[in-house]
Amino acid sequence: MLTEMHRFDLNAIGPDFIENPHPTLHWLRQHSPVHRNADGSVYLTRHDDVLKVYQSRDMLSDKKVEFGKKFGQCPLQKHHTTSLIFNDPPYHTVVRKLISGAFTPRKLAIFEPLIDRIVDRLLDRVEDMGELDLIEDFAKILPTEIISFMLGIPEEHRARLRGYSLAILGALDPVVPPERLEAGNRAVEEFGAILDDLINRRRANPDGAHEGEVLEALIFGEHEGRRLTQEELIQNCIFLLNAGHETTTSFVGNSMGLLFDNPDQHRLLRDDPDLIVTAVEEFLRVESPLQIGNRLAGEDIRLATETLPKGTYIHTSIAAANRDPAVFPDPDRMDITRKPNRQIAFITGIHVCLGATLARVEGRIAIGKLVRRFPKIRANGPRTRVPLARFRGYATLPVSVT
Repeated sequence: MLTEMHRFDLNAIGPDFIENPHPTLHWLRQHSPVHRNADGSVYLTRHDDVLKVYQSRDMLSDKKVEFGKKFGQCPLQKHHTTSLIFNDPPYHTVVRKLISGAFTPRKLAIFEPLIDRIVDRLLDRVEDMGELDLIEDFAKILPTEIISFMLGIPEEHRARLRGYSLAILGALDPVVPPERLEAGNRAVEEFGAILDDLINRRRANPDGAHEGEVLEALIFGEHEGRRLTQEELIQNCIFLLNAGHETTTSFVGNSMGLLFDNPDQHRLLRDDPDLIVTAVEEFLRVESPLQIGNRLAGEDIRLATETLPKGTYIHTSIAAANRDPAVFPDPDRMDITRKPNRQIAFITGIHVCLGATLARVEGRIAIGKLVRRFPKIRANGPRTRVPLARFRGYATLPVSVT
């Protein structure tokens, strides 16, 4: 076992790690916290090390070279090297400033009652069904409706959004088979064409946006005289879909799965609905939708046990950091009353998730209302996981609400 763990390579993981990474992550954090993969990259599993990497301005997110090697010239490469998340200042600063207009307190004030209405409508449908797949019939519809509202996406395209998101994000895994690359490229092309048409229509009719839609602000917004080009608009709208869709779906699904697996915590939340605020933080800690991040060391960086030289490619384990016993007492135990809770599911530093506040609102409303309205909700059959390492969520989660 010891030798096998020492040979662990993030670029050669299999389904067992995806199904349950935590035993491996515990071992790595204790015995090999700065773990070297066969390609020379390192995998960090301690909270303080991961935090230091995210907070350092010398750690680079630009992936043009890395993704050039991984993807070649293709739609996936164009998308992931143009979107906000895999770029550094000054481009990152400009795009983040323009996109942040979608997440102002005024915009969030519009979104909260919208989310309330969407959740209530979906829960009416859930009640009528009685037995359902919580992912297919609830968790994936919520962010679809919200992202569609934000980008003005017509109803006829919405059913394909989660498929697009999963296909594009799936290409970011350490191990990507050819068929997944093909699906990701197809998703970028198809969704890009839809967005190109939507952007052109909004350019021609800027007054046609409904209240709360952000597409018009992205098209005509400026930062220091700079506007987004058509290609930048398309790719960063795809980024908004990916950032807000799959992670929210997984956030809701993971949270309910955790409550089913921890009936004492389920009962506690049912008896005291106000605990939803701290419960949301604990759900994010125990089962982070985003499991792995990446940075390139632009300068030497000193970690707790060693210094990584400039040029080192770094994988950060958010999943392991969020269960580090040096920061979280009894880290494998879910405690919805946990305070303080220094979870880093939304990362930190200049790349902290723009939609973190919105995601918390979505989780608080969706999970809180599910538990209150359906006190008998329970698992109703075997669940399946999305087969990705970088992102953690359920593909199916059968439940009964009666």
